[in-house]
Amino acid sequence: GGIVEVDETFIGGKDKNKHWDKRGRGGKHAPSTKTPIIGAVRRKGSVVTRVLGAVGQYECETFVREVVSTKVSLLATDESRVYGGLTDYPHEAVNHSAKRYVVGAVHTNTIEGFWSIFKRSILGSYHKVSRKYLPLYIAECQFKYNNRFNDDIFGEAIRGC
Repeated sequence: GGIVEVDETFIGGKDKNKHWDKRGRGGKHAPSTKTPIIGAVRRKGSVVTRVLGAVGQYECETFVREVVSTKVSLLATDESRVYGGLTDYPHEAVNHSAKRYVVGAVHTNTIEGFWSIFKRSILGSYHKVSRKYLPLYIAECQFKYNNRFNDDIFGEAIRGC
């Protein structure tokens, strides 16, 4: 319920900093060696993330339909075309390319803030993450974010042990 923001991000270094045989092939819009991740967050609530194989309309719409109820008051995304088929949601988008980041209640600042926390944890704590274990790193960050107001986060972490 409420307002839900959905956005995707890419994890991985710049091609120019990689060894020549680890770089993506082609130009700016060629398939990258970066790993895509999609996430949805309810404002002042929890986040749900998933590592994707590719960022396409089918993958993104499938994720949204699995984790977001159609009864939300607003689904806020950026202007990406991968969210174009979500006509059964009250969907609004902000146009980042036109430097419009907030239009009334429509923005993706909450999910962008989560991506910032996750990317900072890679730089500050993990230093390097592999594509193989990326789902575990994002799951840890998701757990910490979803329990940020929990006074007994350690007890919550070991509850399943």
